[in-house]
Amino acid sequence: MREAEDWCVKRLDDNGNEFVLRAGLSREEAERLARDYQARGHKQTYWACRQATGGAGGR
Repeated sequence: MREAEDWCVKRLDDNGNEFVLRAGLSREEAERLARDYQARGHKQTYWACRQATGGAGGR
């Protein structure tokens, strides 16, 4: 059975703004992509997390 593809990679920029970079990923794909972005040495912070399923706040 294939793992759920409800993970995403997010970025936090220097101004505190949070963005979804990629969505619809498996946990393994999201974690690997977040590590790749972090390894590039940008000032921003990258992480993998489950996508919000809707509703208020969604974080």
